[in-house]
Amino acid sequence: MKHILITNDDGFESKGLHALVEALKPLGNITVVAPTVEKSACGHSLTLTRPLRFIELDDDFFKLDDGTPTDCVFLALNKLFAEGSKPDLVISGINKGANMGEDITYSGTASAAMEAVLQGIPAIAVSQVCIDKCQNVDDMGYDLAMQSIATLVSRIFEDKFPLPERKFLNINIPPIQADECKGFKITRAGKRAYGNDAHVHWNPRGHEYYWIGLPRLDWHITEGHITDFEAVDQGYVSITPVHLDMTSHNDIQTLEQWL
Repeated sequence: MKHILITNDDGFESKGLHALVEALKPLGNITVVAPTVEKSACGHSLTLTRPLRFIELDDDFFKLDDGTPTDCVFLALNKLFAEGSKPDLVISGINKGANMGEDITYSGTASAAMEAVLQGIPAIAVSQVCIDKCQNVDDMGYDLAMQSIATLVSRIFEDKFPLPERKFLNINIPPIQADECKGFKITRAGKRAYGNDAHVHWNPRGHEYYWIGLPRLDWHITEGHITDFEAVDQGYVSITPVHLDMTSHNDIQTLEQWL
């Protein structure tokens, strides 16, 4: 049997996490290590200033006390897998909300997949897009996400992971029912249109504080190819290959001439 390590950034109680476990149970042995609390938008962060604790909740199901998704993958590989062994696949999700375009750099969901491929393990990040920031994803359900990820993992295990080392799959599920989906679409990461949504409030003692909001999911049209935003908007499951080499290769010659 194949072995799958699962994590997320919404916390160990997230319905999306449990839906992912349910979808993948028939395909292999599952180990879950998830954060104790939500760690959305924590990026690829490791906890270096305090110790962390594994808390076993069930067989092969752990929460990492106040750890990040990256911590979960890093320490799971160190503690839960014997020396010389490792999972066949790491999957992070199912995230509540999109992780498209430049939001990949913020994403704790995507960052868990980044950590896995840095450790030499194939990885997938999977997110359920919302219609808007008010939509209750749990009420909509995760049927399409579960079907999609089960299909892709089955194909990987029957053949092989389709990317070379230090690259992962970033998957975004459209906010529609399974029978409305048009299929899979291979995409590029799009260009998110960002706002600056921060709300000022005052506590009962009159002290000012700020709460960062959630801007609308808008994007810039990119000519010549379909992006993750456009695919999801058109009713497709978006599959974007992501690599960790952030060098702007096209600009190296320009910089050499400039220097």
